[in-house]
Amino acid sequence: MSKSLPSRADNYSEWYNELVKRADLAENSAVRGCMIIKPYGYSIWEKMQRALDDMFKETGHTNAYFPLFIPKSFLSKEASHVEGFAKECAVVTHYRLKNDPNGGGVIVDPDAKLEEELIVRPTSETVIWSSYKNWIQSYRDLPLLINQWANVVRWEMRTRLFLRTAEFLWQEGHTAHATKQEAIEETEQMLEVYAEFAETFMAMPVLKGIKTANERFAGADETYCIEAMMQDGKALQAGTSHFLGQNFAKAFDVKFVNKENQLDYVWGTSWGVSTRLMGALIMAHSDDQGLVLPPKLAPIQVVIVPIYKGEEQLENIKARINPLVKALKSRGVSVKFDFAENQSPGFKFAEYELKGVPVRLAIGNRDMENGTIELARRDTREKTSMPFEGIEDVIVDTLEDIQKSIYQKALDFRAANTFEVNSWDEFTAKIEEGGFLSAHWDGSSETEEKIKELTKATIRCIPLDAKEEAGKCVLTGAPSSRRVIFARAY
Repeated sequence: MSKSLPSRADNYSEWYNELVKRADLAENSAVRGCMIIKPYGYSIWEKMQRALDDMFKETGHTNAYFPLFIPKSFLSKEASHVEGFAKECAVVTHYRLKNDPNGGGVIVDPDAKLEEELIVRPTSETVIWSSYKNWIQSYRDLPLLINQWANVVRWEMRTRLFLRTAEFLWQEGHTAHATKQEAIEETEQMLEVYAEFAETFMAMPVLKGIKTANERFAGADETYCIEAMMQDGKALQAGTSHFLGQNFAKAFDVKFVNKENQLDYVWGTSWGVSTRLMGALIMAHSDDQGLVLPPKLAPIQVVIVPIYKGEEQLENIKARINPLVKALKSRGVSVKFDFAENQSPGFKFAEYELKGVPVRLAIGNRDMENGTIELARRDTREKTSMPFEGIEDVIVDTLEDIQKSIYQKALDFRAANTFEVNSWDEFTAKIEEGGFLSAHWDGSSETEEKIKELTKATIRCIPLDAKEEAGKCVLTGAPSSRRVIFARAY
């Protein structure tokens, strides 16, 4: 087994980077800023995809796929959208290579310049709304509820595996509606879907809120978000849902005949989550020994490690364990019986702990004689010897308890690290400690930018459940009617 991980307390950033690599989740690729998601990491992403996809379909959405390349002219049609993404776009200018006549390998053929440059999609609103123009003529064609699973490219200069990469995987929903109210309801519904997924599957509590104008998605009238707290007290935006108004419909001339037989522009939404959720999952729960995975997303929920001497003991253990493996699988539990001979039990224990397997069972010759088995929980690292009889039910109950316990631990951590502050001195002191700061803000973009400049803290959201409360802006002292959440963020 390799040397231990850096501790979170000593160097949280290094701990995260090392854990991603040592747990075999991902690694850097030959292209700067891009990542290779390795099989174990991709298995977690697949479970996220499957759960989310089921939730999308349950709410009436269907999947489609749109091109990777977007004509440059499309991005020019919605001014705020192009301004928001212009600095992150990768541009294709030529369509052919040729051999270098000087023997230097291949070069771009200067005669193969595209008439119009193509943008590698940073997001798909423009190419999708250009299609919707052909698909929508009447209110009978609405609502149009489309999702796609895809990759996107945003040319990031400072990258970090899962959290910020030049290319990443995601889903993006794009819907069109006959009325403003329907579109707002869709935007809010998908925010609820994301929040339910984060809390039920990721065991990660989130705050639901609305972004300020400064933080709003480029081209949206309103951006809703879920924000999660990581163990270093920083915030991570875990999902966004955007009410687009009629902005993209007007940009691409997407009109329909309504029930009153009048021509009108449709109303739109878009919403998405990405492989950034992998980073959130790691930082919300894991410890200095490795990953701590919620059972609902763990590729392997239970691992069984035999401890034996000789083939006869192993065969006896197999005879007892194989029916348990079959019974667990029949109940939907993913289980691995690891009797490989090339690694010691101790090595296996450390490796599965590093990879966050929620439940580990160990059984040796003495256990066979006594009718017992050892059960170890990854979340608490507690080990208990218990009767083999009935262990199947114990395992299922333990998995459910782990899922609830790690959610509660994260919820308690957030509660302990959320602070109300009412003065600038309080604000500047607390922000250095990390956590969420609930503070009054005067509503101006200038104040928001000034606070960011002075403290590196941003307004993460205006909580949806924020109550009217008279107060004074923490920086300017101007009157304010409600609190917002500030934090330093990823």
